[in-house]
Amino acid sequence: MADADIIVVGAGLAGLVAAAEATDAGRSVVLVEQEGEQSLGGQAFWSLGGLFFVDSPEQRRMGIKDSRELAWQDWLGSARFDREEDRWPRAWAEAYVDFAAGEKRAWLRGMGHRVFPLVGWAERGDGRADGHGNSVPRFHITWGTGPGVIAPFERRVRAHSGSGRIRFAFRHRVDALIVDDGAVIGVRGQVLEPAAEDRGRPTSRIAVDDFELRAQAVIVTSGGIGGDHDLVRKVWPARLGTPPRTMVAGVPAYVDGRMLGISEAAGARVINPDRMWHYVEGLRNWDPIWDDHGIRILPGPSSLWLDATGKRLPAPYFPGFDTLGTLRHLRRTGYDYSWFVLTQKIIEKEFALSGSEQNPDLTGKDIKLVLSRVRGGAPAPVEAFKRHGADFVVAGDLTELVAGMNKLADPDAPAIEEPALRTLIEARDREIGNTFTKDAQVTAIRGARNYRGDKLSRVATPHKLLDPKAGPLIAVRLHILSRKTLGGLESDLDGRCLRADGSPLPGLYAAGEVNGFGGGGMMGYNALEGTFLGGCLFSGRVAGRAAARAVG
Repeated sequence: MADADIIVVGAGLAGLVAAAEATDAGRSVVLVEQEGEQSLGGQAFWSLGGLFFVDSPEQRRMGIKDSRELAWQDWLGSARFDREEDRWPRAWAEAYVDFAAGEKRAWLRGMGHRVFPLVGWAERGDGRADGHGNSVPRFHITWGTGPGVIAPFERRVRAHSGSGRIRFAFRHRVDALIVDDGAVIGVRGQVLEPAAEDRGRPTSRIAVDDFELRAQAVIVTSGGIGGDHDLVRKVWPARLGTPPRTMVAGVPAYVDGRMLGISEAAGARVINPDRMWHYVEGLRNWDPIWDDHGIRILPGPSSLWLDATGKRLPAPYFPGFDTLGTLRHLRRTGYDYSWFVLTQKIIEKEFALSGSEQNPDLTGKDIKLVLSRVRGGAPAPVEAFKRHGADFVVAGDLTELVAGMNKLADPDAPAIEEPALRTLIEARDREIGNTFTKDAQVTAIRGARNYRGDKLSRVATPHKLLDPKAGPLIAVRLHILSRKTLGGLESDLDGRCLRADGSPLPGLYAAGEVNGFGGGGMMGYNALEGTFLGGCLFSGRVAGRAAARAVG
């Protein structure tokens, strides 16, 4: 006898969306989650809540001319689909861009979702019109950040729980899918002992019982592999160089990728496992929530970027431009870290930290606190990292700065030489004296300030780094930060998992990061940002609706 019409494995954002859509269609759902109720919403809770919209009213009000055609050009230039396995990922990508240019905003807005009026410009690109990156600003920050994205779906799910249509199964870890006559008909696993730890903190894996649940369909929404660094290294692609020996963790340990192997064992196909998305501007969190907790800097374009040996990164590897291109370049240096060199004037205007907990003004919907960002001084969370963070050096002059950098450097790295760094900075500073320059980064800074959103809140007025009035000088040691899985379970446009021969595996669906955010990797090799949460929303909606139709 079935326990529900549909089982959803994973109570992150994609799982909440799938469950809400399925129950809205009249189906009963069991929502299975290995963590406790305090972790409802999963990794999306910790996010900044950025969403990719195309030709939105917010863009138009900021003078941004966007279009579906331009967005699709940018997506293809970033994704670079080049494999036979990219048939479904490309189809999902096109469907998602249509969604982002169409009903996505109105659908969310109808549930009470709102965005901050200033549109951000993430992943500015590799310098080619047909290459990687966003041609225009498209990063819409949710008013309420990650919790604000989750809230409409949590409300819907809890309402259905109150009516009995959804049943929660927290602390239930799935160890296998039940397959009968070639179809997935349920899940089995172990009930873990209760855990009272706060959201994100490690929890016990001690089992106290076994369980088995049956349904007409199972939707897997369990996330990626970013919390297991050994697994990340195992599938690290040669095109990105050697895997890093050390990383900071951008996600909690429960982002463990277990359901990829479990689904594969049941007959589903995993494609593009070598496609991944990790940041190169990671900081060690001075106030960590999970083990090796890393926070990403969302940088403006002005900081001088150096590798571990003190060499300046070449164009187009400027802060905020080409994440994986920069990662690939830095992996060739033989070291797992790099440096930003900047001024107090830059950190006050250009440093933002990713994460809901690092942006209390936006998360708490505090207008007065948000307005303080345009006044003098760095945001309080940034200032706290500058004071307490192990990766920051603050100095009154370059001599002191270099000494501090060398104290933080790895023992096997060559020392940063002050004369060489001074020569490099002085050469850059001479380019500031004119409104024209041959320095590509200075050109990029001035170009960014042509967008009034950047000029108002994200890009400092160009100035000399060695100008005492802009000081003190600051150096920041940057770590590689593990984050997203871009490949995953292959699925068709109904979210049905596919077998190796391309046929649907009856009864099994997937959504979210375990699904490469759609199809098994709809972003291809690169992401345009604002697309991770959006991919969870879109794929969860598709899978929930399709499974509900199938079990009718």
